Amino acid sequence: MSAQKIIVVPDGKICDYIDGKFRNDTPEEYVRQTIEKRLVNEHKYKPAQIQVEYTLQIGARKPRADIVVWDKDSEKQTQETVKLIIECKRETVDARNAKDGVAQLKSYMAVCPNCEWGMWTNSIQKFVFRKFRDKTGNITFMEYNDIPSADGNLDDVNRPSRKSLKNAFEDNLLFVFKTCHNHIYVNDGLQKQPAFFELLKVIFCKIEDERNIPHPLEFYTTSEERSNPDGQLTVQKRISKVFERVKKRHGKIFDTNDEIKLKPRSLAYIVSELQGYSLLNTNIDIKGKAYEEIVGANLRGDRGEFFTPRNVMKMVVEMINPKITERVLDSSCGTGGFLVTAMTHVINLLEQDFSLELGIGRKDWGSDAVHTFQEKVSEMASTNYFGFDINPDLVKATKMNMVMNNDGSGNILQTNALLPPHEWSDEFKSRLAESLGIQKSGIRNHDTIGYFDVIVTNPPFGSKIPIKDKNILEQYSLAHIWECDKETGVWEMTKRLQSSVPPEILFIERCTQFLVPGGRMGIVLPDAILGSPGLGYIREWMMENHRIIASIDLHVDTFQPRNGTQTSVLILQKKLPEQRYEELESKSMADYNIFMAMVEKVGHDKRGNPLFKRDKEGNEILVPDDGCVFQFAELEEETTSRQQKKKVEDDQTPDVPKIFYDWKRQEGIGW
Repeated sequence: MSAQKIIVVPDGKICDYIDGKFRNDTPEEYVRQTIEKRLVNEHKYKPAQIQVEYTLQIGARKPRADIVVWDKDSEKQTQETVKLIIECKRETVDARNAKDGVAQLKSYMAVCPNCEWGMWTNSIQKFVFRKFRDKTGNITFMEYNDIPSADGNLDDVNRPSRKSLKNAFEDNLLFVFKTCHNHIYVNDGLQKQPAFFELLKVIFCKIEDERNIPHPLEFYTTSEERSNPDGQLTVQKRISKVFERVKKRHGKIFDTNDEIKLKPRSLAYIVSELQGYSLLNTNIDIKGKAYEEIVGANLRGDRGEFFTPRNVMKMVVEMINPKITERVLDSSCGTGGFLVTAMTHVINLLEQDFSLELGIGRKDWGSDAVHTFQEKVSEMASTNYFGFDINPDLVKATKMNMVMNNDGSGNILQTNALLPPHEWSDEFKSRLAESLGIQKSGIRNHDTIGYFDVIVTNPPFGSKIPIKDKNILEQYSLAHIWECDKETGVWEMTKRLQSSVPPEILFIERCTQFLVPGGRMGIVLPDAILGSPGLGYIREWMMENHRIIASIDLHVDTFQPRNGTQTSVLILQKKLPEQRYEELESKSMADYNIFMAMVEKVGHDKRGNPLFKRDKEGNEILVPDDGCVFQFAELEEETTSRQQKKKVEDDQTPDVPKIFYDWKRQEGIGW
């Protein structure tokens, strides 16, 4: 294998996706690079058809169009033969802006005789126009759903078929979600949170329609329908029928009298933005990032919630390695990121087993095999995946995340997990008992809830949201006052309760109560718990009740830009009763090694901006992207190709599970 060729990127520059030139790293450039990737990866235009910063001649002026595209069979690439023009602006530029808005795009299209298509976007607004000449020769512009793909097929723009649905690439799905949410917020007069839930209903309709095989797709609007009131009402009627099916399938998420409250015009617009994508088949990381980012922007509460970065969730799940048959819980599930990550991990294991059973790889499965596999996934979700959260809006958002990513909403239930079990609502206990296959009467107190093999969680933190209720506190050893013997350094629990306790301390003990003996937990905790002298009793309690498998110290910027708390991940395994008894009898704990690591780079800075690997001089570097080789010419004599380059995220979290796996094997830890 040849050595990787590394290219240095000057500071403040990015490498253009199409032509490889260095350009200034600006908000406009981020929009343009996202569109360039979409043109190549979704619309299948070849880079040789595309030019960036193309100079137009308009009288004495020579403005530069952001992106121009020619037909693949254009003999000459000139202003006369341009087929498509795209203008990309930063978020703060409005489409109605006289200088940089839609009018600028139309003026560029007008001076290119054969330019039929144009698109203007600022990442939260998007307009597509098709240019016509009327009988008198005057230029008119009709608004369309989207630009055509390289094959020029307009049927798919208006009414996609199942075969024509595209997988979203990189940040494009996030662009679409933001565009749709912004449209509802601006045009329907809804506040951010209600706007988000209306968008959620439409996304549910999209997924329901994709699942409705073998029937033709109903989630669509033609450009003509979108552009007139009668057509918009037709779209509303069509999508409302799909939503009726959604309510039947997801009766625990939507009430029978729920309806989509968007204006017909807004609904038609959102359908047009989503209709070309396959939400079921798009890469799970792309979906997860887009979904969790828009959920976080609209549903973040004031209960110490700050959602775990995807790279940290992936690290924790890979370290804890849930198995196909194990029950997995997140006791404060937020948007469901930990559960989706855990389930994705297990689906990959299931896929390997299923492929071995069939003797063929996934890409060769027939429709029957795909259907059987999907049934197994849905059964696993309904049997083995549980999420609790106190916030009913986040419960709904988590269910959606599970549905969108894994075809099963699992058992996502709304409750205050810290309450005494006898105070949990009757509905919660009934649904939990049914899913666990136990009698509801068996859920009596904190000693009768140990049913889960794996817990992955990031509990709400904070002294601003302390628990003061005596009924809650008296369930927990860690809610008592502990005293330290100054001579021995040993902590002893008293019978007196503390007046208030931060929730994350109680969650450590509640998660232990939820675990079966021998079960394991990956939990994100503030560093004070692991280092503060006054909290030594917590560490002593954890060591008495668990084997401490691993402690991962996370960088201070891990949860930035929203929270600067210094945190660590603990991997704990609950001791078996006989281990606890033996240690109490002998008054000594077994000696063992603990895996420890420091993650000094998490891929972003304190403002949330991505960080990439740099050379010794501090310049960003580029390496070849093995998944992307561009064909630049297709002449009979030769084909010229250029491999795309990519930056390397400066993130150490993917390295930790690999090192941990080798350590675990040496220590004889079997899971």
